[in-house]
Amino acid sequence: MSVAPSATGIEQLAINTIRTLSMDAVQKANSGHPGTPMALAPVTYSIWQNNLNYDPANPLWPGRDRFVLSCGHASMLLYSMIHLTGVRAVDKHDNHLMDGPSMSLEDLKNFRQLESPCAGHPEFGYAAGIETTTGPLGQGCGNSVGMAMAAKWLAARYNKPGFDLFDFDVYVLCSDGDLMEGVANEAASMAGHLQLSNLLWIYDDNKITIEGETELAFTEDVATRFEGLGWNALRVDDANDLGAIQKAIDKFKATNDKPTIVVLKSIIGWGSPHKANSHAAHGSPLGADEIKLTKKAYGWPEDAQFLVPDEVREHFASGIGARGRESREQWEAKFAEYKKAYPKEAAELEGMWKAELPKDWEKGIPTFPTDAKGMATRVSSGKVLNALAPHYPWLVGGSADLAPSTMTMLEFEGAGSYEHDNYAGRNLHFGIREHGMAAACNGLSLCGIRPYGGTFFVFTDYMRPSMRLAALMHRPVIYVLTHDSIGLGEDGPTHQPVEHLAACRAIIGLDVVRPGDANEVAECYREIVKRLKHPAALVLTRQNVPTIDRTKFAPAANAAKGGYVLAEAPGGKPEAILIATGSELDIAFKAWEKLTAEGVKVRLVSMPCCEWFDEQDEAYRESVLPSSVTARVAVEAGVEQSWYKYVGTKGRFVGMSTYGASGPYTALYKHFGITPERVAEQVKASLGK
Repeated sequence: MSVAPSATGIEQLAINTIRTLSMDAVQKANSGHPGTPMALAPVTYSIWQNNLNYDPANPLWPGRDRFVLSCGHASMLLYSMIHLTGVRAVDKHDNHLMDGPSMSLEDLKNFRQLESPCAGHPEFGYAAGIETTTGPLGQGCGNSVGMAMAAKWLAARYNKPGFDLFDFDVYVLCSDGDLMEGVANEAASMAGHLQLSNLLWIYDDNKITIEGETELAFTEDVATRFEGLGWNALRVDDANDLGAIQKAIDKFKATNDKPTIVVLKSIIGWGSPHKANSHAAHGSPLGADEIKLTKKAYGWPEDAQFLVPDEVREHFASGIGARGRESREQWEAKFAEYKKAYPKEAAELEGMWKAELPKDWEKGIPTFPTDAKGMATRVSSGKVLNALAPHYPWLVGGSADLAPSTMTMLEFEGAGSYEHDNYAGRNLHFGIREHGMAAACNGLSLCGIRPYGGTFFVFTDYMRPSMRLAALMHRPVIYVLTHDSIGLGEDGPTHQPVEHLAACRAIIGLDVVRPGDANEVAECYREIVKRLKHPAALVLTRQNVPTIDRTKFAPAANAAKGGYVLAEAPGGKPEAILIATGSELDIAFKAWEKLTAEGVKVRLVSMPCCEWFDEQDEAYRESVLPSSVTARVAVEAGVEQSWYKYVGTKGRFVGMSTYGASGPYTALYKHFGITPERVAEQVKASLGK
């Protein structure tokens, strides 16, 4: 059994400590992936101990390099490093530093157990040192592009002569599975175009997947592919060769015009006499007997479990610990001088790091005059976005090549486009890469930037995995989603969202917001911006909707409660309730007028966000939807699925039960029976009239 060609005794001891901790934890849990940590321990050691600009004693230091384990199934690799380097714990609520380690040895022994920070895959927020949630393959790659973009943007916006505060690099370990997933290729294409020279992907080319060898399904030349994407592609033929690994990292650091990928040849389960280089080492424990044999091959005490030699802890403390502390202290001293020289910029940065909103951020949000013709909510959204962004300096975003349609272009002076020759731009051009856009937005958010990404609502089908992860990580990403229904008209059923509102509402923690007029758009933006622990899907129309006369009907500010009484029944005692969202609010409003004229006592409720409404106390919800009124009709140009909880078993729904069709939107609404007349009929039917 060979050792790393250029490893010293202490280096090899540290590497084998990473390996054996990973083996022991997976075995104790009787669940997990030991083979990849065993193979990648040397490169991970090299990154952390010799290259990562990171202070374990202050793991949220803004100037730190980021390490992303995109192959999240190898989570014990990351957890071992967090433990061995002594990453300090951080309070989950306010991010203040705590006494004690982020991950104790006892935590590692409880790998994959309930309430352990050592979850099966790295979960952001469970422990300091985990920079992002990874597990769904390719997502960490996508996040890393957003992080690298953030570093370039922060440098372009905030670095000043003599003050290079932001020059951090992003190191990523990724697998065959990561690079097979489409999201990684979308993200890699963006990174190559943007020349993100601060981004390094190390690809674990071990030729093994769950089903067997990769040649079953994956035979491409990865290096050639990435060269075509504009990357610097390097090769290291032995994952145990620390010298070759360092030379590759040095070449990455010397490259200033493109991202770098290192194709690293490894042997999964390295050192295991019977399971190395086979899928048997991938997704299950090695077994007690095989672990003993492997430890013997490493020169490790065969019966020792979770052994961490004192000299290994000392080695990391004198390496990344001392180096990171010195770097961080120098950075903090530099930032103290920066605050004196550039107080405005420093205040913005501190607000960003504390997840605070800038002073007077609401100042530009407009109020729209009553207008029977009105405007599409995508248009009012664009106006609000352009009024809001000048007062919110780190609000940055763009669309998947749809800015003229989604109205997401920032047009005020100084906004600019983010490109390789202008990283200070606030308009991001994601190209036709919805999944890559959503994954990159998560990475931007994880670096403190408030990102938004725009596309047609139907294409959330391409974005859903990253949207779900944003919700899981409590990242306040804003999705501007237009062309929200059959109301987009002639493009037809492929582009007409039908099931998408229900599908998005099914994502726990995602606020799905569908305002009904221009002033609801403004107020919904106001509420979305305040919510710093949830992503939001702002769902907007292509077609015009009237701007409601708020002197006669309830104020739009009530939209912040998710649902509110827009128009009351005469006498304030309704016998039926209408509930509507988005463009169907106007249809329901016309039905309310018709029914009221006929003497039917009906209340009209606008429900722009079910999630916000559900957060209100029971008394408020009862005041809007009194349980005594069971005659209820919901109106929405989508499927009924998410409306049962509001209309109940006796309620009715006017919406879609099939896919759409191609034609003018006015004809489509009549064709599918989403009209004021049919709504009124359903209210009467619910009352037995």
